[in-house]
Amino acid sequence: MIDKSVIADALDEIAALLELKGENDFKVRAYANAARLVRGSELDAAGFVREAQAGRIKGIGAALREKITTLFETGALPYLEELRAELPAGLFDMLRVPGLGAKKVRALREQLGIEELSDLEDACRQNRLVNLKGFGAKSQEKILAGIRQVVAYGGRFRLAPALPEAEALVAALRATGAAGRIEIVGSLRRWVETVHNINLLAVSSKPRELIDAFCDQPTVQKIDKRSTKFARVTLAGGIAADLRVVSEDEWAPALVHFTGSATHVERLTALAKKRGFELGERSLSRRGKPVVVESEADLYRALGLHDVPPELREGLDEIDLAAEREFPPLVTLQDLRGVLHVHSTYSDGVDTIRHLAESFRARGYQYLGLTDHSQSAAYAGGMKPDDVRRQHAEIDALNRELSPFRIFKGVESDILFDGSLDYDDEVLASFDFVIASVHSRFNLSEEEMTRRVVRALANPHTSILGHPTGRLLLTREGFQIDLDAVLEAAAKYGVAVELNAHPHRLDLDWRRHRRAKELGIPIPISPDAHELAGVEDVRYGVGVARKGGLTPHDVLNCWDVKQLAQWFARRKK
Repeated sequence: MIDKSVIADALDEIAALLELKGENDFKVRAYANAARLVRGSELDAAGFVREAQAGRIKGIGAALREKITTLFETGALPYLEELRAELPAGLFDMLRVPGLGAKKVRALREQLGIEELSDLEDACRQNRLVNLKGFGAKSQEKILAGIRQVVAYGGRFRLAPALPEAEALVAALRATGAAGRIEIVGSLRRWVETVHNINLLAVSSKPRELIDAFCDQPTVQKIDKRSTKFARVTLAGGIAADLRVVSEDEWAPALVHFTGSATHVERLTALAKKRGFELGERSLSRRGKPVVVESEADLYRALGLHDVPPELREGLDEIDLAAEREFPPLVTLQDLRGVLHVHSTYSDGVDTIRHLAESFRARGYQYLGLTDHSQSAAYAGGMKPDDVRRQHAEIDALNRELSPFRIFKGVESDILFDGSLDYDDEVLASFDFVIASVHSRFNLSEEEMTRRVVRALANPHTSILGHPTGRLLLTREGFQIDLDAVLEAAAKYGVAVELNAHPHRLDLDWRRHRRAKELGIPIPISPDAHELAGVEDVRYGVGVARKGGLTPHDVLNCWDVKQLAQWFARRKK
């Protein structure tokens, strides 16, 4: 089953390729707008295609409808493949450079004849972009830095779309009936924020049939390796996928081994040897005799350990901890009582407050934390004080109507250059909570940025620090900041630190969660949603929160509405 994000990504790619070819703006915008419609729809992929076929989605004409349907039903889109074939492969690498959109890549190609990333790097080093229309010295410097990022991140993919691709493969292979068991393994199962490939593990009494079904999936672009119990393919999006088939007796050891990480397995193997066992890729034995283990928990138990959740298997101290005690239950999607950090039509969101609130209430949530942008964010339609007053009147009316569901009056306030927030005290005091975020001046020194953010945390109106390092995975490194000092300040001033669940961010990094826990800092899992469908990104946040060892107690939006309201109000007293 094709995921909605696959359709949207394909439409975005078509728009970019048409731009590269110099097609008219109307045609380019039609595909870009269609991608936005797909991403912003509440419907799943099947529902969207059904509504498009019935002509009930404005902006999806006959040509788009035919292409979307073809991609959904077959997993491939000949039109996109034709466009790819018409253009030099090097242009696609250039498109991955941050700040280089299709229009600029086309200009570089037309004016300088550049069609390869290496040629672009040479042109930058020779200062050939300095006097080029639409570029200049600063943009040349940024392009060089972006090229270094592309080279460093080459061959890696974010959780989205890698995870939906893997889940679609698992669902399709389960539907064949040839898999007795099948699971996602590797770094995806451990919820690593970026991955090299997709790994699947299966038990089957018909391994050849299962391998054939895997290789015949419509999203498979190329078969790289194939045998009776293993296959590696390249999918249309460029990510590689492996399928291994094992016997039922091999399942539990293989599941541990192929989930990894390599360091975790290495340390587990050393512990097993110390305790008289031999732990292999697909077996556990003692004194030459097989030890039967039906599950991963059985395997860990045989070695004198408590079960280690897959997300924690990174070769840190999890094996030592598992020898001492059980791990506390990690947070799940079902633990979330509400969602914070959602934008509406009052700034750059696409949904009205009513639509958001009614949809959240229908999903069983207790509350919605609305956080449109503040006035300095003109690029995002930030709210002026009059807009704030209108919005709050609308929220008050909806809260009376929808009670006991509650809309919390929030704002995502820009942290200004000097660390102040983006309204006066009177306006800030009118909000239930304030998310303070850096959206500009990323190039400050570590000392300057740290001082700026700490001052914002000291503001009594600040409730939550948003996306604390500003990173964009595989695109932009986080700004320079002393995060230890920031976390200590957050603890001192009673400010929560956000885990921004957008798959491009996943910021606060999971490696910092334990320190935040030690300091008693609540961590909201927030989607930073600009359309209703974006709320689904909380799943990525929950996965990464589990990887950081967070429990429901640690997560701010696992608290019930009364507890959260009291926490928001405490600094206003």
